[in-house]
Amino acid sequence: MKSAYDVLGIGNAIVDVLSRTDEAFLGRHGLVKGSMMLIDEERAETLYDAMGPAIEVSGGSCGNTMAGVASFGGRGAYIGKVRDDQLGAVFGHDLRSIGVAFDTPKAESGPSTARCLILITPDAQRTMNTYLGACTGLGPSDIDPALVGSAAVTYVEGYLWDAPAAKQAVLKAFEAAHAQGRQVSITLSDSFCVHRYRDEFRDLVRNRIDILFGNEAEIKALYQVESFDEAMAAVRREARIAVLTRSEKGSVVIKGSETWAVPASPAARIVDTTGAGDLYAAGFLFGFTHGKPLAECARLGGVAAAEIISHVGARPEQALRELI
Repeated sequence: MKSAYDVLGIGNAIVDVLSRTDEAFLGRHGLVKGSMMLIDEERAETLYDAMGPAIEVSGGSCGNTMAGVASFGGRGAYIGKVRDDQLGAVFGHDLRSIGVAFDTPKAESGPSTARCLILITPDAQRTMNTYLGACTGLGPSDIDPALVGSAAVTYVEGYLWDAPAAKQAVLKAFEAAHAQGRQVSITLSDSFCVHRYRDEFRDLVRNRIDILFGNEAEIKALYQVESFDEAMAAVRREARIAVLTRSEKGSVVIKGSETWAVPASPAARIVDTTGAGDLYAAGFLFGFTHGKPLAECARLGGVAAAEIISHVGARPEQALRELI
């Protein structure tokens, strides 16, 4: 059945605030380098005041992926919750301006639009502090089964498990997708996220997910093993398709007894790793929904990741379709 959209993304609609810093700043503020921490509005304001000059751009893990799908020339739609405030308007405009359909009703009351304070150290690692704000208002009523059924793949971020209503929204979407013969996909998002919801994620992988994305740390956390080889063996037994990224070591795709190891695409330079996994997923899903072999899907993911780490920010600066 032909689909109106290649990929429907469901995620936390967040505006990213990116700033360069040093490890001393992280230490002073009790931050764990490379982690994603959920913070309240007061903590968000305190950190924002202490940060240096920043770039503000619409983001969120899944939003970044959908921007990547559009940059490849794919047809994308997005579901996420913002408030009817300035940041909410900016977020929606940014997505629609690049061709991603975004029609989720805005919240008219409650917390303000979410933001993520991203601190980039000289080694290009990013430490994220996220105030979810209006994101947590996403619920089952925001899921349109007809929209879900019109997308070849519905892709969600594991971070949604931090909000019970959002989790229920995702499960509703998964049911709607499978009812129409569509496929569903999830990214594990963060090893800390995996630790919080390991049992639920394992159940999803076994029973609901068609395509699993995770990096080396996340997949080892999911199966509580020390080595990548052990993690590969464990996920092979449970996942239909597992897509595992390994930074400069490239990526590995596992389906049944088959394995494809694909080298990383060369990056002109490494400036900021923010969004590398998000854009990898964009390339892979673009390839997958256009009938490409799994190894080629992985190569496209690597191309997108290499572009995104060559500059600050998690949205492509060069049209990805031109790179392939």
